[in-house]
Amino acid sequence: MRKAILIPLTYAERFHCIGSACEDTCCRGWKVPVDQAAYAKYDGLPAGPLRTLIDASMLLSPEGGKTASFATIRMNEANECPLLTEERLCRIHVEYGEELLPHTCATYPRIVHRIGGAVETALALSCPEAARLVLLSRDLLDKPTPFTASVVSAESADDPAVPTQFSQIRETVVRLVLNRAYPLWQRLFLLGLLCRRLDGIAQGELQRSVPRFLADFEAAVATGALRASMETLPVDHQAQLDVVLRLAGMLLRRSNVYPRFAACVQEFTAGIGNGPGATLESLTAHYAAAHDRCYVPFFQRHPHILENYLINTILRCRFPFGREGMQPGAVPVMMREYALLTAQFALIKGLLIGVAGAHHEQFSAAHVVHTVQAAARHFEHHPEFLNEAHTLLVESRMDGARGMAILLRHASARQPSNGPRPASAAVKAPGPMTKSAA
Repeated sequence: MRKAILIPLTYAERFHCIGSACEDTCCRGWKVPVDQAAYAKYDGLPAGPLRTLIDASMLLSPEGGKTASFATIRMNEANECPLLTEERLCRIHVEYGEELLPHTCATYPRIVHRIGGAVETALALSCPEAARLVLLSRDLLDKPTPFTASVVSAESADDPAVPTQFSQIRETVVRLVLNRAYPLWQRLFLLGLLCRRLDGIAQGELQRSVPRFLADFEAAVATGALRASMETLPVDHQAQLDVVLRLAGMLLRRSNVYPRFAACVQEFTAGIGNGPGATLESLTAHYAAAHDRCYVPFFQRHPHILENYLINTILRCRFPFGREGMQPGAVPVMMREYALLTAQFALIKGLLIGVAGAHHEQFSAAHVVHTVQAAARHFEHHPEFLNEAHTLLVESRMDGARGMAILLRHASARQPSNGPRPASAAVKAPGPMTKSAA
């Protein structure tokens, strides 16, 4: 029998909020939902300044408690939670402890999924400390738990909400991401082939066909049978950069562009040579050079960083089933989930290439954490961004195998140019921030 993979189901337990020492705050720029249980606790607080402030800050949901958000906290003029102290701490937490926090505030940045009779927890990388823990940990798989024993327990074995062969598929996915016998872009491309084939297996055949298919797939990966064909896949730095620019442009078009993300985009555009007269061709040349000279040397020394990012994203998004595929009777569309994973990775990787180009040999782990956290804050909590990103890939014909290869692959050899093209409007970074745009 194949040895069960050890999946990091416990690393989120290591997270501890660093409070006022954090360089960012999770109490700005977002709606803060208040569940009915927390609201009832606030209703029972004694009269005083805090109770008065809470009463003035609460907005009851028009649905009247029919949704998870019974109420929301009204942000102040600075778009911050009015319950935030000058020391960047929560007044409710300071005076009454974690027990009175709304569920969202008490659990963030933990992303908790219940899968049958078990719980799976990832971390939202929009939190700087969570991003540091996930990205920089060389032992993310420390305190491992056998996946098949912890996620698919006896209680959940017959649960219709747990897709057939969930544990075996997830095990193969994680094993592939961690297989350093292949460069990372090839691991992700093989992941696409896996998802495409799984989508092609009829729902009624999953239980019978998936175990044999997974065994054959992993055998092919182990022998390297697909390596030669992957080397023939296209390299198109220009098309790749164009998609990265468009994805970043989607985030910049938001009405509330957070200053940390604006600073990240400014570094990215500087690193790819943006300026007067820039064309997509000139930007591509800078982008490719930044990749080869700055990005690659750093991640060759620290390969665990991007692997950790992918593992956390897999858990956070319940890949390859997604939210819809985990519902009773739902038919998972794994290629769509793969396209969303690839879009997120392509955006993060593209931004990191530009930031590396801006800092040259000074490019560091701190720059990686800042870039990932700033970008994650803008898209991890906004499902509409992922839907828009998927639409972009479909419209650009980048959602198929060839398109995914273009998004993922780099090579030192420069591709022939068809002549200069104007740079995308998404290239333009926002000007200096004179006040918070959050």
